Amino acid sequence: MVFDFLRKGAATAPSAKASAAAPTIAYHGSGRVAWSPRDTGSLTRAGFAGNPVGHRVVKLIAEGAAALPLVLEDSEQRFVSHPLLDLIHSPNPAQGRAELFEALFGQLLLTGDAYLEAVGDGSPHELHVLRSDRMRVIPGSDGWPVGYEYKVGARAHRFNVTAEGSPVCHIKTFHPQDDHYGFSPMQSAASAVDVHNAASRWSKALLDNAARPSGAIVFKGVDGQASMSTDQYDRLVNEMESHHQGARNAGRPMLLEGGLDWKQMGFSPSDMEFQKTKEAAAREIATAYGVPPMLLGIPGDATYANFAEANRAFYRHTVLPMATRVAACVSSWLSQLSGEQVFLKPDLDQVPALAAERDAQWARVANAAFLTEQEKRALLGLPVLSQDNE
Repeated sequence: MVFDFLRKGAATAPSAKASAAAPTIAYHGSGRVAWSPRDTGSLTRAGFAGNPVGHRVVKLIAEGAAALPLVLEDSEQRFVSHPLLDLIHSPNPAQGRAELFEALFGQLLLTGDAYLEAVGDGSPHELHVLRSDRMRVIPGSDGWPVGYEYKVGARAHRFNVTAEGSPVCHIKTFHPQDDHYGFSPMQSAASAVDVHNAASRWSKALLDNAARPSGAIVFKGVDGQASMSTDQYDRLVNEMESHHQGARNAGRPMLLEGGLDWKQMGFSPSDMEFQKTKEAAAREIATAYGVPPMLLGIPGDATYANFAEANRAFYRHTVLPMATRVAACVSSWLSQLSGEQVFLKPDLDQVPALAAERDAQWARVANAAFLTEQEKRALLGLPVLSQDNE
């Protein structure tokens, strides 16, 4: 009976319960790189609000594209005055043309999607940019959008797409794996943003916490004593803070008493590589957005001979394609709402960065004697003149 009691006690002892896969999970999670979340809000905070390179490239593209002069024309003429031109130049009481398009381009660059709302029945009277992170596309049974839901907190408003048109113009970048939303360049640059932000935090910690001090005070006491008393340590710390820190004490000589010795310390090669890593991450962010690193003052390989060539390439390969695409989407949408077929596009003749290219093109076309006036105008992107104006 005694042995039975012992066996019962052993059988009823509490057992430790754990998943059989727990060791595998713990091993898999150890030492992994911690990347920031990839949702729109987190990327905007980390890549735009919290990163100077991401902030600058987005502002550089958005401001440059918004500052481009726009022209409105149809198949026969270029308009000097038109209701749609008035609407674009004064879209709403709070914004002008540049402010509206800068916000529109900024949303497109940060999220891959941009939404423009038209206010008014028939021909629109006002235009407003809506935040992309608050908008949701509502697809129909055939996959095409039947509406858009704009949600702020607990309140939501739905914009219905009808046969007459949509009150919302949705502009999106190419996304190979999504039918309704665009792909932001910030997504592809997210890893570089994390590296750049981590390097900035490391540099800040180096300054705040003396992660790599300029030197060390070594104490060598009497009879091999290697530690200081509490009073000695507190006194040394107070003297260092009072007499040898801050701008007014820069260059002040240090007086060390017996037993104290100064050892000079410097940056190790691995510390110096941190700065190169940060610069490489900055170049990756600029590359994702199509901005030459030379325009941002990032050191590295000079792809372009000078700043003017880099600026011309920036406008030709980044600003103009996006501005032309957005202007085409907006003009097509406004044409559908107003019932008048018009075309909105950037006026390349007024872009200072392309002045050299424009002069060369005009000279070639003007000297081409085998071309008629109408053919020359067509090559220069100008509307065909009517018979009365010839």
